[in-house]
Amino acid sequence: MQQSKESTLMKPSLSGAAVEVRAAGFPFSTGQPRPSPIRSEVARRREVALLSALALLVAMGSFVSPNFLARANLVNVLAATSVLALVVLAESLIVLVGQFDLSLASTFGLAPAVGVMLVMSAGSGGLGWAWPAAALAVVLAVGAMIGWINGLLVVRLRLNAFVATLAMLIVLRGVLAGVTRGGAAFVLPPSVRTLAAASALGLPMSVWFAAASFAAAAFMLRYHRLGRALYAIGGSREAARAAGIRVERIVWGVFVIGGVLAAAGGVAAAGYGGVAAAGYGGAIDASGRGDMIFTVVAAAVVGGISLDGGKGSILGALVGAMLLGVAQNLLTLAHVPSFWVQAIYGALILAALMSTKLTGGDA
Repeated sequence: MQQSKESTLMKPSLSGAAVEVRAAGFPFSTGQPRPSPIRSEVARRREVALLSALALLVAMGSFVSPNFLARANLVNVLAATSVLALVVLAESLIVLVGQFDLSLASTFGLAPAVGVMLVMSAGSGGLGWAWPAAALAVVLAVGAMIGWINGLLVVRLRLNAFVATLAMLIVLRGVLAGVTRGGAAFVLPPSVRTLAAASALGLPMSVWFAAASFAAAAFMLRYHRLGRALYAIGGSREAARAAGIRVERIVWGVFVIGGVLAAAGGVAAAGYGGVAAAGYGGAIDASGRGDMIFTVVAAAVVGGISLDGGKGSILGALVGAMLLGVAQNLLTLAHVPSFWVQAIYGALILAALMSTKLTGGDA
């Protein structure tokens, strides 16, 4: 009996942080992570509520306009939603680790503008590149560079993410105005538009890219060690460090991925619309609606991504983006006066938040 007590005393005790990471499947855990049954049930109920709201909007659309269920309109909804969804995915991943990136909206506008300026002829103010595919690669590189700088500000210099990325949003918006020389919009060269607006099986490539991105993110978050690391970092950085997770490196990498996704969304928006607007990502988004970054954050929160970090479902974020995309299309088809659209749109977001809150989720 005495020996048993001594053995117990000699065992190293785990700190509170170490105990917290057991569920994340890291060194202090001996098996695979087991999600809380209560939390899983809450997530399922939230997703059911969102899908029900989406189905209700679709039913309403079929009554509001006979064109709502037309193939051309559905493809248009999917294309517009895929653009929003890519930026929502970027913001969701960043929020999961307990950070913010408000500059995604300006990255969305600036990155494709840089690519277009590279390909435009010298007579039109561009550089006259003959390689549009290389220009698209540069666009993604611009997004990655902006994400890297944001990571430097937040991770290395330890600036407040909200304030730092808000400043970056303003800086990039000014750079975008300079790159476009203050022009409202300019038409994409045919070579760029062909690549950006390509389609497969009757759907724009942006839809397939968004679907693949969400599928990869969902798989990573559920089954890969890196996904568990994102949740662990968002839940408790101290616990994540105690588990041996390289918190700073992962958070920095998430900012870079977010920048790439936002740039890809900007390319898709420009290619589908045929123009690169100086207002994209600043005052307006790809559909002409104001304050894109607020729409992005709203879609993520409606989908169940907790602003505190460490909680959320990528499937929920996707459904949240689809819900807002369908709502926008429904308001357009219903010929709602433009001065009422913002109020109704905001009311729909509040209704979705209250609905998911009643199901037991965190709004």
